[in-house]
Amino acid sequence: MKKIINEANQVVDHMIEGMLATSPDLYKRLEDKNVITRKNAPTDGKVAIISGGGSGHEPAHTGYVGKGMLDAAVIGEVFTSPSAADIYETIKAVDSGSGVFLIIKNYAGDVMNFEMAREFAEAEGIQIDQIIVRDDIAVEDSIYTVGRRGIAGTIFVHKIIGALAETGASLAKIKEVAEQVVKNVRSIGVATNPCTIPAVGEPTFTLEDDEIEIGIGIHGEPGIERRKMMSASEIATYMLDRIFADIEINSEDDVAVLINGLGATPEMELYIIQHEVEKILREKGINIYRAFVGEYMTALEMGGCSVTLLKLDGAWKELLDAPSDAKNFFVRS
Repeated sequence: MKKIINEANQVVDHMIEGMLATSPDLYKRLEDKNVITRKNAPTDGKVAIISGGGSGHEPAHTGYVGKGMLDAAVIGEVFTSPSAADIYETIKAVDSGSGVFLIIKNYAGDVMNFEMAREFAEAEGIQIDQIIVRDDIAVEDSIYTVGRRGIAGTIFVHKIIGALAETGASLAKIKEVAEQVVKNVRSIGVATNPCTIPAVGEPTFTLEDDEIEIGIGIHGEPGIERRKMMSASEIATYMLDRIFADIEINSEDDVAVLINGLGATPEMELYIIQHEVEKILREKGINIYRAFVGEYMTALEMGGCSVTLLKLDGAWKELLDAPSDAKNFFVRS
């Protein structure tokens, strides 16, 4: 294992300290916690938006903390859910009295600990609600989940719900819109190489030089099929065929596209996939309202990418376009 770290059990703490040192105007750390909040949190008159999960998916989720997106990110160890206690303390720290909304990826540990923290907060009288994101169409169940996994489509939920919260929307309205966004977002990924968890020291899976894994999860979970290496055109076609089989997207519909690198894929290859996706959508008469290409939810140094389509409601376009000062997002005023 070759990783630029000190001790394997210190990687999260050292990462957070590095983030704070480079963005002191944006972030603050909750004392003695692996939690990053907005510098000015809590924000009066606004529902606070919280997400989080295991580390190793950077820039998720700390890179989306900022005005127009998350009020806080709760960080677990590598590929491990944050504790219910840390989530609970985060809820209390960012609640302004207007309520708190949790965006949870569908992994068993995340769901259990976020919901436990929610119960603690409700017992103290905090207004709180949640959404569970299940955008990965590859598998219904995995070693981490019951039901579909939450992957890169979660970033669209962060953006739209974060922007909505900035308008002063109520907790009930935020929940209503979040449910609709989750119903209309789909993702699928492909891996070309595995990743290595620092504390384990061995790859999470193995692939031959001429193999790819389709439907891989962001923790190195098995996908739906192992195939010989395909061209970018073939990969894009395969992934979009799976998405179109799962959600009805018609000619003249508007979509947002997210091409997400998993940690070790050059931008060149991501843009080639975007080019192929765009060609297929254009041939179907589907309008790409916005397309985003880059690393948004990685899996350490895994090779490969995921494709996400969000079927857009017209009202979401303004929220998608709203400016954000989150460090790793793609909208600026």
